[in-house]
Amino acid sequence: MTVARLQPQPLASRQLAPPTVLAQGVSHAFDIATAPKQVLFDIEFSLARGEFVILTGPSGAGKTTLLTLIGALRGLQVGSLKVFDFELMGLSRKDQREVRRRTGFIFQDHNLFEALTAAQTLSLAMEVAGKRPDRSEARARAASLLSTLNMAAYLDAKPGSMSVGQKQRIAIARALINNPPLILADEPTAALDAENAHLVVDILKRRAIDEGTSVLMVTHDTRAFPAADRIVDMIDGRMARL
Repeated sequence: MTVARLQPQPLASRQLAPPTVLAQGVSHAFDIATAPKQVLFDIEFSLARGEFVILTGPSGAGKTTLLTLIGALRGLQVGSLKVFDFELMGLSRKDQREVRRRTGFIFQDHNLFEALTAAQTLSLAMEVAGKRPDRSEARARAASLLSTLNMAAYLDAKPGSMSVGQKQRIAIARALINNPPLILADEPTAALDAENAHLVVDILKRRAIDEGTSVLMVTHDTRAFPAADRIVDMIDGRMARL
């Protein structure tokens, strides 16, 4: 996979706006009540509007934990974490849902409902985000997005008839269908061949450039690195390079 460098507006101009994500002194531990195991240590991190950042590092470094904290999928324990100007420490459930509605999640496992077709999966994603286009509009939007992902033929297919890579592209479409201002992607190209991995990275990069979408992508796929505005290394729960 060779990722062409797309030419955005200078990142400095995009950074004039408040950052989409701002973490200060964030630490996190599992099993606090029994045998605490700290996985994040004093994380300082920011993600600007329209910035494409790749987060890399060895397995167990804390990358996915950080993503789930940013996405309000896990409760913040220590420090300050602002997403869309919402302070996540002590955030109400209502505002947590608002953060999640504005965020496109691409999970390492596709997490698709086996009983739903691709079209139904994307329609459900629109409904959850509070967008309720009529059936024909929802179907047209789903078909258009799946076409860009080389998945047009699977509009009415269910996950059981798909390969792992095809399921992953449906999951990617689910994350993108509502044009969220923040995309959190956990190894989105791991199950894809070179052609489709290039396609997905290109789509994410184009969203950042054209729409000002902030993208934080966890990956070990070095072929995607040229697309990044910045690469951050995590080692043993700490930021090693900014």
